[in-house]
Amino acid sequence: MPRISNSIAIGEARRIACAAQGFGVARPAGKVTAKHVTKVFDALGVIQIDSVNVLVRSQELPLFARLGAHKRTAIADATKRGRIFEYWAHEAAHVPVAMQPLFRFKMEAARRDNATHWGLSSFYAENKSFVEKIYRGVVKDGPTSARNLSVRKTPKGTWWDWDESKIALEYLFWTGRLMSRERGSDFARIYDTPERVLPASVLALPTPTEHDARSALLLRAAASMGVATALDLADYFRQKPAVVRPLISELVEAGDLREVEVEGWKEPAYLSRGAKLPSQISAVALLSPFDSLVWCRPRNERLFNFHYRIEIYTPQPKRKFGYYVLPLMINGEIVGRVDLKADRAVKILRVNGAFVEPAFSSGDSRTSTACYLARELLEMAQWLDLDRVVVERNGNLATQLRSAFKANNT
Repeated sequence: MPRISNSIAIGEARRIACAAQGFGVARPAGKVTAKHVTKVFDALGVIQIDSVNVLVRSQELPLFARLGAHKRTAIADATKRGRIFEYWAHEAAHVPVAMQPLFRFKMEAARRDNATHWGLSSFYAENKSFVEKIYRGVVKDGPTSARNLSVRKTPKGTWWDWDESKIALEYLFWTGRLMSRERGSDFARIYDTPERVLPASVLALPTPTEHDARSALLLRAAASMGVATALDLADYFRQKPAVVRPLISELVEAGDLREVEVEGWKEPAYLSRGAKLPSQISAVALLSPFDSLVWCRPRNERLFNFHYRIEIYTPQPKRKFGYYVLPLMINGEIVGRVDLKADRAVKILRVNGAFVEPAFSSGDSRTSTACYLARELLEMAQWLDLDRVVVERNGNLATQLRSAFKANNT
């Protein structure tokens, strides 16, 4: 593959980014295996977790986007096999176990009472004996959920209405003294010690310095994004820009990153040493709102000219596109968005809204987009064990999408 120049056209940047995110190869033609799942995690480095289940929990969607229909237990299976673990890597996220040492500096900082995450450090300072009792109980008695240890005496309030046992467990999780060995049927973490969760080979890996760990995380971010600004690189693993800018300069000087210009970008960009520029991207994908290709909203606008905001917390009358809206990527361009709901009671995948972006709104483009989207929705419905797709009339792509389903007698 030819060397990428120092001046990159925006279309080339899109192809570089999509290829780095795992869209440069075709979906498996046959059965999706554990190796396929591992390759996705190796490419992305992190898959964000979210509990909203109006369609399917967000962490399942990046695998579907890149692999198509696969076993719904793929992430749980990879966790049990010791291939991935859960930590605050971007937000709450699944991460390859080989990366666990790169987050030890965060865990150590939390142990030094520097963690400010939801006030967990202050809770520990004020309730040290209680937290240590919780920890000793898990060490002695084995894995547990927060519910099993609950000391609540009043009804639970909001989703974030944690009792003292849950706060203690989350502090121990944040500091790395406990881990999540799996998620229960209610999606709650099951906590256990690292020695009983991580493979011995990972536990034995040396702990890098904070400087080296941060640099390694920047390189992993660069490899997963292909081409990115300093702010993009910092955001991928939630590092502070001011902290990592000197490290980026070091990586450029060492030849691990290359500074380049991207058409239309005001800031310098950095190219991963292994970045690839395919001649085309041949992929169709419905992207989770938290997919690593689109989770950085300013990057979406620079890279894809795509303005995207989650409207889950927007009052219904003020929503522009819908409650749970997935960007639609076709061949390296984000061409539209779809508001989806899995109506499990009647086994229907509901398309509450279908929209095409202005740049792709010509008659031929709408028809082509609708055909691509219809095929993707059919595969998604089958994957989710839903019997049919129902398209509502909302959105400027709805008419063409309904016609696409009628043309296929579905």
